[in-house]
Amino acid sequence: MNGLILRIIEIVAAITVGLFLGYLLRQHLMESRIRSAKAEAERLLREAKTKSKEMILSAKDEAIRIRNEAEKESKRKRVDLQREERHLRRRREALDRRIIRVEARERRLSQRESKLDRLEKELEVLYRKRTQELERISNLSEEEAKEILLKAVEEEARQDMARVIREVEARAKEEADRRAREIITLAIQRCASEHVAETTVSVVPLPSDEMKGRIIGRGGRNIRAIEKATGVEVVVDDTPEVVTLSSFDPLRREVARVALTKLILDGRIHPGRIEEVVKKSKEEVEALIMEEGERAAYEAGVFGLPPEIIKLLGKLKFRTSYGQNVLMHSLETAHLAGIMAAELGADVALAKKGGLLHDIGKAVDHRIEGPHALVGAEIAKPLGLSEEVINCIAAHHAEVEPKCVEAILVEAADAVSGARPGARRESLESYLKRIKALEEVADSFKGVAEAYAIQAGREIRIIVKPEEIDDLAAIRLSKEIAKKVEETLEYPGQIKVTVIRETRAVDYAK
Repeated sequence: MNGLILRIIEIVAAITVGLFLGYLLRQHLMESRIRSAKAEAERLLREAKTKSKEMILSAKDEAIRIRNEAEKESKRKRVDLQREERHLRRRREALDRRIIRVEARERRLSQRESKLDRLEKELEVLYRKRTQELERISNLSEEEAKEILLKAVEEEARQDMARVIREVEARAKEEADRRAREIITLAIQRCASEHVAETTVSVVPLPSDEMKGRIIGRGGRNIRAIEKATGVEVVVDDTPEVVTLSSFDPLRREVARVALTKLILDGRIHPGRIEEVVKKSKEEVEALIMEEGERAAYEAGVFGLPPEIIKLLGKLKFRTSYGQNVLMHSLETAHLAGIMAAELGADVALAKKGGLLHDIGKAVDHRIEGPHALVGAEIAKPLGLSEEVINCIAAHHAEVEPKCVEAILVEAADAVSGARPGARRESLESYLKRIKALEEVADSFKGVAEAYAIQAGREIRIIVKPEEIDDLAAIRLSKEIAKKVEETLEYPGQIKVTVIRETRAVDYAK
């Protein structure tokens, strides 16, 4: 029992000691936290004081900067105001000087006006005196004198009117010529005729106008490379989305067209690439020439021709004569000659072959001198063609005598193919009739002394009688003749009507 009481007392004592120790520890922790809070508060207070000083210094610096800028702005405005003040002072001085000049001019004008009024009165007096004196001398009344004066003034006015009309017509004609050149140039650029396009130029379309700069290249190096490689002039002008190739050699022009088309599609345009593409294009054109020659021979029903002849036939595709493609003309001649040979019982195959080959000399006649018929015959001789075929080629323009019926048929077929409408110009007889009719129209007008049609009927020059036709009447006569020519005659193009009025004074020194 006593042991239990002692155990309880020990426990209570331990608890009491623990509570006391805990109380002491808590007091120690609270004091530690208070000291820490005080230290933190002091640190924050020091930082606040430091930041406050920095802000005050920054505010002072900003205030100093604003004050300096304000002073600079104020100084600049003072300078501007001083400059404006000087400018206004100069303007005011200039206005004062101008006012002084204007006042002086007004005084002079006033004096001159009074002087003119005085002179006007004196002139009126003199005019009345002159009129009275003229009536006395001429024995004419005032109305009669006015009538004579009006006639003189009317005649002078007519001369002045004729001069003004000539000047106006000259200006109108100059403007019309300028506009006509612009319209014709635009029409040629936008729609070149088929004949010109085939014989002198080729047009290559572009996807956009930006491609023109790439074709020209830096400093023009690309366009120079194209022209050097192909021998063709490349024309890059203001025509939208178009480049023109100009050359009288159709094969070179075709090579350039094919090469430029490839370069545009490929997009890589530089001198090295240009030479490569031009080389490939030449090979393609050579292959095209052979294909066209073989096609023409097959279409005409002519077989067994040497490759050299096939190549010459293919080249004819790029030649024209009287507006007609030479290869198509040769095919047409072959068909016509074959039909006529069949009707006459002659050798159809020989006639077709002679008709197909009769113009092969045109494929090389720019390199070999002489008539194309004889050139073609000379080309055909070493290629194994028969004497009859060679004779058909040489005789189709009567340079040599035909030795067989088929040669005569080829000559006739060539003439028939070339005689289609538009292949030949108007005949001499119709031309002479038109010239005569033009002169008769001019001679039918009163006052015409002579009339001459010149410039192959494109101008009619009329000499008038000066005593019957004055300057104004000459202008009117040219218009009337031009109108009658338009109404009564049919002619190509336009006819210029020139009326000449000439007066001569002749005397003799004795």
